[in-house]
Amino acid sequence: MSRPGGDGTELAQSDPLRLWKHLALGSACFIVLSIPLYALLGSRSGAGDPADGMALEFVGRERCRTCHEAATQRWEGSNHDQSMAEANEETVLADFDDAVFEHRGVRSRFYRREGKYFVTTEGPGGEMREFEIAYTFGVEPLQQYLIRFPRGRLQALSIAWDTERKQWFHLYPGQDIPSDDWLHWTRSAQNWNGMCAECHSTNLRKAYHPDTDSFDTTWSEIDVSCEACHGPASRHLAWAEIPPMARPEAPDYGLVIWTGSISSRQQVELCAPCHSRRTELGDYDHTKAALLESQIPSLLREQLYHPDGQILDEVYVWGSFVQSKMYHNGVGCSDCHDVHSLKLQREGNDLCLQCHRADAYDTIDHHFHKKIHDGRPSDGALCVKCHMPERLYMVVDWRADHSLRVPRPDLSQEIGTPNACTQGGCHDDKPLQWSVDAFRNWYGIARRPHYGTILAAAREGRPEAGNELIRLAESPLFPTIVRATALSLLDRTPGNETGAALRAALLDDEDLMRHTAAQSLTTVDPQERVSLFAPLLFDPVKAVRLAALSKLAGTEESLFKPYQLEAYREVMEEYVETMEYSLDFAFAGLNLGALYARLGRASEAERYYRRAIEVDDLFLPAKIQLAILLSGEGRNGEAETLLREVLEAYPEDHEAAYLLGLLLVELQKLPEALDWMERAAAGAPRDARVRYNLGLLRQLLGRDAEAERALREALELAPDHPDYLYALADHYLKRGRLREAGPLVERLIEARPDLEIGRQLRAYIEAEPARPDRR
Repeated sequence: MSRPGGDGTELAQSDPLRLWKHLALGSACFIVLSIPLYALLGSRSGAGDPADGMALEFVGRERCRTCHEAATQRWEGSNHDQSMAEANEETVLADFDDAVFEHRGVRSRFYRREGKYFVTTEGPGGEMREFEIAYTFGVEPLQQYLIRFPRGRLQALSIAWDTERKQWFHLYPGQDIPSDDWLHWTRSAQNWNGMCAECHSTNLRKAYHPDTDSFDTTWSEIDVSCEACHGPASRHLAWAEIPPMARPEAPDYGLVIWTGSISSRQQVELCAPCHSRRTELGDYDHTKAALLESQIPSLLREQLYHPDGQILDEVYVWGSFVQSKMYHNGVGCSDCHDVHSLKLQREGNDLCLQCHRADAYDTIDHHFHKKIHDGRPSDGALCVKCHMPERLYMVVDWRADHSLRVPRPDLSQEIGTPNACTQGGCHDDKPLQWSVDAFRNWYGIARRPHYGTILAAAREGRPEAGNELIRLAESPLFPTIVRATALSLLDRTPGNETGAALRAALLDDEDLMRHTAAQSLTTVDPQERVSLFAPLLFDPVKAVRLAALSKLAGTEESLFKPYQLEAYREVMEEYVETMEYSLDFAFAGLNLGALYARLGRASEAERYYRRAIEVDDLFLPAKIQLAILLSGEGRNGEAETLLREVLEAYPEDHEAAYLLGLLLVELQKLPEALDWMERAAAGAPRDARVRYNLGLLRQLLGRDAEAERALREALELAPDHPDYLYALADHYLKRGRLREAGPLVERLIEARPDLEIGRQLRAYIEAEPARPDRR
């Protein structure tokens, strides 16, 4: 199991213009706008056949078997079939014959009694207890075990069974995980109901009840069966039971999802709700065609993907595959995988030769490797070894990168990304330069530009990345996930062009682009905010509506037109309902806290921030936002305590150090504030706003030369930022250095002609006679 998706925990950042300003709602829901192509994808045809008023119900696979025996036989024994099962002699693969496994001083024992399976291990509070195994979870290359807990919970044991080596192992080897840690098997990170259940059973309904902190989770079938993909089959079954000659015409034979007629993109998005890193927006609804109706997939975020889009953390398949040329040329999941057995359609290079010519690609002139090496088949001649390098997850589970990319040792050298030659298990004993030289000998010096260099520069906060990010975002030649990632990084390079690119993306046909644009675009003018985001309240895609709401929350209602206000209130209810669905995760409490903070309902905001901390007491964003809220209410002592708690747990967290520095300025503890601000600057060398505030603080302490240096560094990192231009110009003006201030004022006017302050400063300089420098 892994933590929930990255975009579900997209958090608000501090505003450099104000000390404790409540920021944008962070997370699991944001997007955008009108009626082009995407409006045509609102629902799936079979689900809404007006000719048949029968309710959609799940009927179970045994009702399907009669007509679909061949598909059923292929499915039986598959990973989908064995995704979850009751624990018994047929399903349990591990050694429960009084086996002992020891990890970090905890000695666990696995045994059977009266036909049932048990483990004695560390439980809540660190006490050794006996637990009965209720279910098996997964089948290969590892099998986990689920244990019933009070209030409807099922928890996944962190000790799993390696089905290949036939031995117990720990999913977090080498880590000390105390019983009160979020990652401990008895806590939320290993909770089946919220973390795993959706993708291991059919018709899963999580049914979390925040008031009692309990679950009433149900399924129609315990494993991933027919209707997990095809949707509830009651209408199809009713149609099929009519004698063939009497059957009426029915769209897609009454199926919600008739996979025989869908496009490759539709098929990929049918698999994506489980095979992607994501944030869920509610229980899966088969009748909703748009992917972002049910989830928000993660972009190519740091910590999740390498800058060039290669997989890093446990991101599954969708995010890499949609970057591939295969996907953009109409290849879908079923071209390589049998959709029922999940086995490959063909073995070895024959799988790829379904489409690629053997005489061009399955030759030494293409892959430069002998097919037989030292008397054995050579991995180097296999397509997947170069184009789908694998990465190890959950200790024993090798998973292939599905972006099907060309190896690029030159990018490894330039931006530190892995490559299949020296970092993919083949030539690990060779230096990187060895593979760089080999590629140069094979292919010459020229290399195609790659978006990875742009994303890497943006991640580092380099201002020159701004124009390239805009080019990426605007070009339909790049994968949508790459374009959306470029949009998401534009906040690191603010400017007029950035705003224009984000506004244009609000009209994009792609849901993910509209979502990201709405998530990233900010404006301080309430009327402009309504103009930009109110139309999005009518977007056919749920995540877009929620994104719009997150930006509009707290806006004066008189600025809306009557029909907009009605939609605003409806989507507000939808947003709250969506977040309440996920209140078993800390991010949802954070988001509701941010919502109520914007609405001026501080007590409710505080309640939800504290709830997020209860779910995960090391969830830093909730503590930071709560500190901001408390400080805004004048409860600076409590805010200071929270930030110090964060820094005690995470001394390297430069964001918390920065905020503590700002708070200490308010408390007039300037020398200590300087210490924390300098720590933040050292930890975030490319964060312009930290250097900006460090410069202002040094001014207060009379350290003018150091203040000037920090303000200059901020401006170098963000050359067109109006606050930084103004701050350095103001620094010079107050010291009589008009000649140095003048060019900065002109740059301010050019960057932001709408700001009156630029013209006022110009007039002041023109009217003021030159005076001696008062440095």
